[in-house]
Parts: sequence; structure tokens; C-alpha cells
Amino acid sequence: MPEPEPFDPDNPTHTRLPDAHALDYAGNQGMTVEQDQLLDVDPAKREEARSLWQDAWRDLRRRPIFIISAFLIVLLVIIAIFPGLFTDASPRQADLVNNYLKRPDWTDFFGAGWFGYDGQGRSIYARVLYGARASITVGICVTLAVAITGGLAGMVAGYFGGWLDAIISRLVDIFFGIPLLLGALVILNSFTHRTVWTVVFALAFLGWTQIARVMRGAALTVKQADYVTAAKALGSGTGRIMFRHILPNAVAPVIVVATIALGGYIAAEATLSYLGIGLQAPTISWGIDISSAQKVIRTAPYVLFFPAAALSITVLAFIMLGDAVRDALDPKLR
Repeated sequence: MPEPEPFDPDNPTHTRLPDAHALDYAGNQGMTVEQDQLLDVDPAKREEARSLWQDAWRDLRRRPIFIISAFLIVLLVIIAIFPGLFTDASPRQADLVNNYLKRPDWTDFFGAGWFGYDGQGRSIYARVLYGARASITVGICVTLAVAITGGLAGMVAGYFGGWLDAIISRLVDIFFGIPLLLGALVILNSFTHRTVWTVVFALAFLGWTQIARVMRGAALTVKQADYVTAAKALGSGTGRIMFRHILPNAVAPVIVVATIALGGYIAAEATLSYLGIGLQAPTISWGIDISSAQKVIRTAPYVLFFPAAALSITVLAFIMLGDAVRDALDPKLR
């Protein structure tokens, strides 16, 4: 094999070949540049690791079903707290002479006659707005009560196990065997004067079992995790382990079930009020208005339509919110 010709600087066809030292320098320099591009040396530019709740919130913000349901719920809560912002009509003022079953006036926007008048000459629009207060109050209070009661009972049963788990599980089975509406009818029938808090007590007394079962299963899974074992080895007390390790990591399914159940409690309150066993006058409730509207449903169907539509929209909004939260907190459904 002939040896290559020596480099002649005066010959334009000759090109200097880099020596080994130059190749080594260029190779090292290329690797350094490539490493600098792959590894971002600025920690502020690196994406921080997100927790389950941060990841769920990021996923929820991209879901139209969550945005729509959250907007409806916020609007309903504002209406329930400040109904006077949306109308100046009184929900209890009756005028049988002038307003008996008067038809809706679509030009009276946000006015007393917008949805028409009921059989006692009262503004249906005003009663729909003020009726949101009782229904949403019952739904939120019952949900908080069953979440706290059932969550604590399920966490205690799942963490300690043994005879305590057996007693709580049998108690849950007994209450779970009582239908919610039937049991609430029996409890409320024993009260001569039924208010919002009476209905909350009856529904919460019977509705905590589902949350307890969900929390018990989650606690059984979480207590076997390595961080719980490490906390026990470090000498952490029972209370600290339960409320610092078990509860935060087992509460996600409870939130999903409670959010979906909230709409069911609102519907249960309306059903009890419709049957005449729930809320009583002078309390304003959608269930009471639906019950009184059945007498004139053929001649004035709008008396039934508007409170029933408000109830359906409210229940649907909470169910949609629960579905969105469930999909965001469950990685298997993504």
C-alpha cells in the first residue's frame, strides 16, 4: 500500500489531516456539548415532580366536563348564599287575585313573573332561587357528616383490624341493609317539626356506610406501604401514622365517592319533601314546590317544570364533577 503524499501547503488539492491529539480534543469537546444539551444544568428549567393532587389538578383543568360542572356548582352556591342578587321578588308574597297561575312572561327578564306564578300567586322564579339554599345546604352538610363519620370508622377498621374491624364491619352491614329513603322516612316521621338539620341528621345517620367501606379498603392497602413500615420502625405513634400517612394517601377514593353521593343526597331531600316527610313550610324547597305543582300539572305544567329542572341541573352538576374527579385521581382511567 503506497504511503500518502506529504502535505504541500502550496498545493490546493492537499488537505491537512488532523492529528490524534486534535481528534481527541474534538471528540471530548463534542461529548461535552452533547452532555450540556441533554442535561439541563439550570434546576429552575427542570420540570419538578408532581404529586398525585398536582397531577390530578393539571388533568382536571383540561377537562370540559369539569369546567362546566364547576361553573354550575359555583353559580348555584352563589345563588344559595345571595339569592337577592338575582331578583328583588319575595318568594313568599302571594297574590291570588292578580297572579293565580299566571303564565311566564319571557320579557320580564330576572323579574318576578319571568317563570310565571304558582297556585298561590307566588313567583316561581324567586322560589327556584331561594329553594337552592335548602337543597344545597342539605347536600353539603350530609356529605361532610358521612365523610367524617364513615372515613374515621373505615380508617380505624382498616388500620387496626382484628376484633375492632369485625365489629365495625358488622355494624356497617347492618346499616347498609337499611334502604336510605325508607329509613329516613321512619326517622323523620318521629319528628313533629322537621327542619334542614333534621333532614341532615336522618340522611347522615344512614348514609355513612358506603364511605366507611371505601375508606376501609383504602386503609388496608396503604398500611402495607413501605413508608408506613418505616414510620413504625422510627417509633411514630398511632395517631401520627393514621393522620400523617394513612389518611392523606387513602382519602382520594373517599373524595370521589362523596362528590358523586352529594348529588344523590340533594335528590333524596327533594324526594322526602315531595312525599311530605322532609322539609316543611315555611321552608322553601324544590321538593315542596314539585309536590304542590302536581295538582295543577295539566293546566300549568310550568309550575312543575322550573323547580324540577333546577333540581336536575344541580344533581347532574355534582355527578359530573364526581366523574371528572374520579377520572383524574384514578391513573387506570387515563
